[in-house]
Amino acid sequence: MHSKTLANQVAMPVLGFGVYQMKEAQTAQQAVYAAIQAGYRQIDTAASYGNERAVGAGIRQAIADGLVTRAELFVTSKMWVADACPERAAAAINATLDRLGLEYLDLYLLHQPYNDVFAAWRAMEAAYEKGQLRAIGVSNFSISQLANLSAFSKRKPMVNQIEVNPFQQNQALVNYCLAQGVQPVAWAPFAEGKHDLFQQPLLAEIAAAHHKSIAQVILRWCLQRDLLVVAKSSRYERMQENQAVFDFTLTLAELTAISTLDTGQSMFFDHADPAMIDWMATRSVAYE
Repeated sequence: MHSKTLANQVAMPVLGFGVYQMKEAQTAQQAVYAAIQAGYRQIDTAASYGNERAVGAGIRQAIADGLVTRAELFVTSKMWVADACPERAAAAINATLDRLGLEYLDLYLLHQPYNDVFAAWRAMEAAYEKGQLRAIGVSNFSISQLANLSAFSKRKPMVNQIEVNPFQQNQALVNYCLAQGVQPVAWAPFAEGKHDLFQQPLLAEIAAAHHKSIAQVILRWCLQRDLLVVAKSSRYERMQENQAVFDFTLTLAELTAISTLDTGQSMFFDHADPAMIDWMATRSVAYE
């Protein structure tokens, strides 16, 4: 298993399987089981995805069938904005563990940098000290937000999970995280196929040169930028394909060429947009 060591010496697999938008319980459970069967050892979910119970069922089924042991898996989940407050943060951690049916999480993240993040972080630090969480981090934090939380906390976040894809490369944030010993993890590396990503001429040319797919080139590009990466696929053959990225290396010229695709804009939404923050604050989430 290819892994990187976080600041607290916990080893995290470099490739993760994401389950965002897998709402149907049977679909999520089967996808997690198939991903483990295909060789994934990092599973990434979140309370707000509404599928933690199904994800946990897939994990437990894989363990029961002898595909993997719990110790071989790295399971990540995230605290939603509504729970990031003194009254709810500790209970949210316990509820996630209960829904997943696990005694501990390998990584737990603040999903967004809003609400009372300091109260939530204190609850996460306490759960970390009790052994409920092997590592703690954040998601979607900007440089200033990460610096603020780090400066006024007992423990610095070990991970910052952020949007990274060829069209939104987030290089300044990636560089800052690496300089601070915070491991950046890319979400949506394929940008959900936006802007015809899987037909992009430059990426297609690089993929052909290595006899690989565009998806494999993107994953390799992330890894060579010292990023870990979480990708989603519902097809077993794609799950296998997405892991076959350790037998080739992109050249410096290819990496430089890919950097020209950066638009500096999110492919989804601006996390600093007040309207989006209002939406997060009022969003109703059905935890399942």
